[in-house]
Amino acid sequence: MTETTHQPQVQEKAEGPIARFLRATELDPRLIGMVGALLLIWVGFHLYGALFLGDGSFLTPRNLWNLSVQTASIGIMATGMVLVIITRNIDLSVGSIVGVTGMYMGLLQVEWLPQFLGLGHPMIWVVTVIFGLALGALIGALQGGMIAYLSIPSFIVTLGGLLVWRGVAFLAADGRTISPVDTTFALLGGGPYGSIGATGSWIIGAIACAGVIWLVMNGRKNRRLHGFPLRPMWAEVFMGVLGCGIIVIATLIVNSYPWPKGILKDYYAAQGMEVPEGVFIAHGYAYPVLILAVVAILMTVLMTRTRFGRYVFAIGGNPEAAALSGINTRAMTVKIFTLMGALAGLAGVIASARLNSATNALGDLDELYVIASAVVGGTSLAGGVGTIYGAIIGALVLVSLQTGMVLIGFGDGSYRKIVIGAALVLAVYLDIVYRKRIK
Repeated sequence: MTETTHQPQVQEKAEGPIARFLRATELDPRLIGMVGALLLIWVGFHLYGALFLGDGSFLTPRNLWNLSVQTASIGIMATGMVLVIITRNIDLSVGSIVGVTGMYMGLLQVEWLPQFLGLGHPMIWVVTVIFGLALGALIGALQGGMIAYLSIPSFIVTLGGLLVWRGVAFLAADGRTISPVDTTFALLGGGPYGSIGATGSWIIGAIACAGVIWLVMNGRKNRRLHGFPLRPMWAEVFMGVLGCGIIVIATLIVNSYPWPKGILKDYYAAQGMEVPEGVFIAHGYAYPVLILAVVAILMTVLMTRTRFGRYVFAIGGNPEAAALSGINTRAMTVKIFTLMGALAGLAGVIASARLNSATNALGDLDELYVIASAVVGGTSLAGGVGTIYGAIIGALVLVSLQTGMVLIGFGDGSYRKIVIGAALVLAVYLDIVYRKRIK
């Protein structure tokens, strides 16, 4: 009896403070590593600019706000790519789906719908968004059906899709650029008018903080209800303070970025007024960032709180065992690729709205950045492992690398491709090392 009580005490003493902290808070070490790498990238680019270029412009409200908007479309698709890769598949066509949905949405709102609804009709943007999501989902379902029921490898099907849908996008408008898009639709791409302002941002921040506190309290309640070990109270408080602290800091940053002087002048001129002295109008959270946040929440719930999510991990862990246990793996494959296509269509909405046009370059090479985001974020190419928040952080890491290189003078796309490729290989290597350590 003495030995059984004494052994845990020895083990606890041997455990270091960092290990005890991680065990108490249940934070994922890989998540901490990704966040640490992200902060290191941010500080490194800022210091390089300050020391060698005389302009540390990375850690500024303007750049961080733009960074969040640029991450939105890649992050949205990366959440779907997590499901695809977990089930041991791949989707190389997402960039082309962005291109073809963006092009047809441009034609729909610029040339087709105005003939029936009239120019500037308030339903144009609604119909366009629904059409884009439906078209993306239809393409995804078509490819998923070929993979599931014709037994064609996903690599081949989506590689063919990469070429086919890019060609369809070009032929749809004979290579033309379709612009400008509907004014309300354009707000979905961000910009001074495509943001919710300071007051709206604080309201969203307060709701988000309340959500964090509810999650902590509800999690503790469920643990007690089901007889699971409770985290120390200090760990619960720490997690609540950490979550709310991140939300407050993010809100302060987006509210510190003011409208440009030219936009202010046009805004007040439209009202027949002069620009007031010392006026400050904050951008606040941009619509693409809010859309990304909603998608992240919904996808996290789907993956962690539904039967669908359990089936995804079961298929990724062992497809044969999943099929033998009664899971319809073919139908699941179609559903996963349909969801991926819909998310690519949503990314097409944001990308075309942000450009205020539909071009043939829309979504070009996005498939590589989306796959890299998921892998950098901890999704294993061996299947069965992946998180939604990890993919979004991975997207933020890659966009930060691209933006930082532009700011320090390496704006040539060749350098950025080299860095992204190296980051992808490094992420896969680290995943291999991690998987060996946990075995």
